[in-house]
Amino acid sequence: MVYKKITMIGTSDDGFEAAVDDAVDRAEDTLNNVKWATTENLGVEIAEVDGREYQAEVEIAFELDE
Repeated sequence: MVYKKITMIGTSDDGFEAAVDDAVDRAEDTLNNVKWATTENLGVEIAEVDGREYQAEVEIAFELDE
């Protein structure tokens, strides 16, 4: 088995957990064989948005097809 890891940034107005879910949900919708995810960095954008935009940098690992 060979795995590949990519980094995705999820966003949400509702908090960090929802931002992580945003990235993981998108990965599962667009990639095959998603196996695990780790959260690398968290941030909050406040300058260019109304309220706050929570951001989570998520590393996604998926198994490559043979």
